[in-house]
Amino acid sequence: MSVIDDRTRLQHMLEAAHKIVAFTERESRESLESDEKLQLSLVRLIEIIGEAASKISSKLKQRHPSVP
Repeated sequence: MSVIDDRTRLQHMLEAAHKIVAFTERESRESLESDEKLQLSLVRLIEIIGEAASKISSKLKQRHPSVP
């Protein structure tokens, strides 16, 4: 078993998602397009979510088949 378990990975995903919401809640599409730091931050947070999601165990995926 991995040192990092499913619960930890899910927590990382949730934290990254909360940060995305916090970083973008008062931003417009135009500010996103003009703010490279914000763009890079969001890309990194999405990478964190994707990386953690890709390492979720088969057991957890089988228990929740409706979650893509």
